[in-house]
Amino acid sequence: MAKRRFKGGEIPTSSMADIAFLLLIFFLVTTTIDTDKGLGVILPPPGDMEIEIRKENILNCLINSQGKVLLDEEPTSIDQIHRTVGQRLRENSKLIVSVKAHPKTAYNDYVRVIDQLKMADAKRISIANSK
Repeated sequence: MAKRRFKGGEIPTSSMADIAFLLLIFFLVTTTIDTDKGLGVILPPPGDMEIEIRKENILNCLINSQGKVLLDEEPTSIDQIHRTVGQRLRENSKLIVSVKAHPKTAYNDYVRVIDQLKMADAKRISIANSK
């Protein structure tokens, strides 16, 4: 009997590129990317339609650059907005809250005001132009 000579073990490298490509495709397909959700606001349809609204049905909410809030020219802390607006909504179900912010208002303050209005169950919110 003749002795067989053992050759060193080799790893087949011909299919390595295929395996790397399959792993790349697998991770691309299974990876999810988080997206910013932003504010959930339903915008009206485009058009030039203007509706007359009586003054007693409008509640003006002004936010200055320091984050201070005025509700109908009365200073109000952001944490108290939902109580004040909730009370006004119970008195007048047709109330529309008009939010106007200074151009240098911090985004965080603006979001906090919108969140307070949502807590007060305000369904009609008008975002006024800051010009």
